[in-house]
Amino acid sequence: MIKLITELGENELKGKKVLLRVDFNVPVENGKITETYRIKTNKETIDYLLNRGAKITLLSHITSVPGFEPLIDQIRVILGTGNFSLFENIRKFEGEEKNDADFAKELAKSFDIYINNAFSVSHRNHASLVAITKFLPSFGGFLLIKEIENLKKAVEMPKEGKTLILGGAKIETKFPVISNFVGRAENVLVGGAIANVFFKAKGIDIKKSLSDDNFLENAKKFLENNPNIIIPEDFVFSGESILDIGKNTTNRFIDVIRRSKMIVWNGPLGKVEMPEFSHNSEEIAKAIIKSGAFSVAGGGDTLAFIEKLGFMEKFSYVSTGGGAMLEFLAGKKLPGLESLGYYNE
Repeated sequence: MIKLITELGENELKGKKVLLRVDFNVPVENGKITETYRIKTNKETIDYLLNRGAKITLLSHITSVPGFEPLIDQIRVILGTGNFSLFENIRKFEGEEKNDADFAKELAKSFDIYINNAFSVSHRNHASLVAITKFLPSFGGFLLIKEIENLKKAVEMPKEGKTLILGGAKIETKFPVISNFVGRAENVLVGGAIANVFFKAKGIDIKKSLSDDNFLENAKKFLENNPNIIIPEDFVFSGESILDIGKNTTNRFIDVIRRSKMIVWNGPLGKVEMPEFSHNSEEIAKAIIKSGAFSVAGGGDTLAFIEKLGFMEKFSYVSTGGGAMLEFLAGKKLPGLESLGYYNE
């Protein structure tokens, strides 16, 4: 099992140099960080370490800008402290994505302790998540543990009253989740580009809508054998593409949501970055909140959408994970958790 950060008290931390793996891969527009949740969720771990006298270096990658230097002042404001160092973009180094042991050893030599608080990238077999644990005493941070606990709860809660809602555009990441949940959830509600695969499997003309023929046979088998998979009965075309679920589908989904005890949502049900196709996903979000069910939402687009609506605090748990959340829900082993001993009996 994972060694927890709570095993480290002042005696173990005072004066020690801690390498804290975080995920600050946030969107940046015109030099300004536009989504702060992913950064804020690390505050509890950072404060815990600082309050016990640790010297912290944060480690992350970022794709929206070349490096963190222009963002450091914003990050300090978001975290409410500047008492840390921030390593440069870790993916600039060739050894990172290769999970190179020599690179990890070199990275580790200036530190006493390693803490992984970056669940959202723990599905990556990278040096700062896997190889690094061979060279330093390694622990899980508060955010990492919260992610595991809430997503494990989502998987293991009884089937009765459990609803999975899947949307978004990354079709290949969603079908393994359907496979793992179809026998674990009372209802599986499908929208977004994933629904287009099911439409095509039923012979519906989706014109130029986003789809993936690699999953047509999966979709056909799911529909034949699983009446709990509910696909849209109406949808909204714009030009040659389906860009949203229809009103009848929204009402049907809301009816299922109202009767649910546990809801897991990953992926908007329409092209929400365009206001005219965001209304139905907003209605779904409101219904989840009103249902009183234990609700877990996640995925980059879903997170951004919920934050834009001001609904972040209204869900039981909002995961920072996109791909990591989906792989965990699909029952796959995450390398960043495996290296910490999570799957050991």
